[in-house]
Amino acid sequence: MGFADKLRGQLIDIIEFLDDSRDTIVWRFPRQGNEIKNQAQLVVREGQVAVFENEGQIADVFGPGRYVLETKNLPILTTLKGWKYGFNSPFKAEVYFVATRQFTDFKWGTQHPITLRDPEFGMVRLRAFGTYALQVADPSVLLRQLVGTDSNFRTDEIGEFFRQNIIGHLAPAIASSGIPMLDLAANQQSLSSRLAPALSAELAEYGVTIPRFVIENVSLPPEVEAALDKRTQMGVLGDLDAYTKFQTATAIGDAANNPGGAGEGLGLGMGMAMGTQMAQTIAQSNQAHQAAPQAAPAGPPPLPVTDELWYYATGGSQVGPVTPEALAQQVGAGQVTRDTLVWKQGMAAWTAAGEVPNLAGLFHAPPPLPPTAAPTPGA
Repeated sequence: MGFADKLRGQLIDIIEFLDDSRDTIVWRFPRQGNEIKNQAQLVVREGQVAVFENEGQIADVFGPGRYVLETKNLPILTTLKGWKYGFNSPFKAEVYFVATRQFTDFKWGTQHPITLRDPEFGMVRLRAFGTYALQVADPSVLLRQLVGTDSNFRTDEIGEFFRQNIIGHLAPAIASSGIPMLDLAANQQSLSSRLAPALSAELAEYGVTIPRFVIENVSLPPEVEAALDKRTQMGVLGDLDAYTKFQTATAIGDAANNPGGAGEGLGLGMGMAMGTQMAQTIAQSNQAHQAAPQAAPAGPPPLPVTDELWYYATGGSQVGPVTPEALAQQVGAGQVTRDTLVWKQGMAAWTAAGEVPNLAGLFHAPPPLPPTAAPTPGA
């Protein structure tokens, strides 16, 4: 094997990148002084692009596919210097593989609370956290702005940088949304959809985009949550005075069921508290009575109500209750007869009015017929 054959074997024939890390954004093909010979094969897989650089300048960008590197399909690299070895002329170039798939393992969160003005609670402090997806939109811009000469550019190198950019835009987005604090949980999805394009526009100068942004939770500081819980309890309890009386009565009952020891002391304390409260109530009532103008003298007491109330049936329906006087008027009007069924409290069943001893006197016997005149003699 001649010297030229050995040299030719050291040259790179296939240029490709098989990523098994799942977190590599940019990977530079290792050169180690080797040259890329003319007619070498370049393999770019889906979710990748290959960027050729020469002396710090971007020369060509190749999308997914298989390429044979020749001067005719490298219009920019034709100006590069080639080493003449008497066979296919090699050339120098740095090849960067840039992942264009979505990286979905980015997380964000507020390290410190965000202070906002809420229409109901005034000044409030919120915390939030979630996830987002990052995708390379312009590999050339990414190489120029962030990667530089890094041979293995990974997600952990830019995670904190983008997290700070997201937090910087989160507070203005929430404030400008006009959504009250208590309604943020119900509007997390719409707020996330609004933030994604805004963040993408802001990060376009780095050659990346945010295709997906998720707000997983918006929470309050512990002391604010405790105050909100107290307010919720007050709303649930409603009338605090009635609730206090109920609690006092319950405690006294529990103390009565536990005679001796602490139970008696508790019952005594509750009794004193109730006594004090009752005294205050009486005093307030007396003050109100003294301050109120003298009321007009009361009228005569109402007439006594008799217990003897009657019901009677007429036309297949029940009428009553009526007093004995009203029933007598119905008898006089002919609405109630001897055969009318009546009933009152204490009777076993409905009975004809004429058969009830208390009502029999209402029905007078008809007067006898007048005597018939004797015939006149000789008539």
